[in-house]
Amino acid sequence: MLVTDILKQKGREIVSISATQTTRSAAQMLADNNIGALVALDPDGAPEGILSERDIIDGIARHGAEALDLQIGIFLTRSMVHCSPRDTLLDVARTMTQRRIRHLPVVEGSQLIGLVSIGDVLKCRISEVELESLVLRDVAIALR
Repeated sequence: MLVTDILKQKGREIVSISATQTTRSAAQMLADNNIGALVALDPDGAPEGILSERDIIDGIARHGAEALDLQIGIFLTRSMVHCSPRDTLLDVARTMTQRRIRHLPVVEGSQLIGLVSIGDVLKCRISEVELESLVLRDVAIALR
């Protein structure tokens, strides 16, 4: 399975934010959308970085409650690791595991086209394993 297959199942919607918005508004967006990361876009719509729940926690640990009123630009992960829609599910899982990241922007050319989470990857992998199991069971029954 490829990343493009994951995007077909889950959709390509990306919840984005501006780097000038506050951490408080980012936290509210995460909660409202039941997601774990936001992609920050510049005024031209190009990705500037990614803000995860972990980035917010780190900000609060460093700045205390004041972090909620600071712009998210200071907490962004600007060197975003990303994947291609042609990457395999296992390649993406490996990248996420090795880099200890839970959200991976999907980039085609220079265009941001989606975002996959470790949950999306795991859900698809479980579906693959279940299908393989059913096929093997059917083959075993046919060979009896």
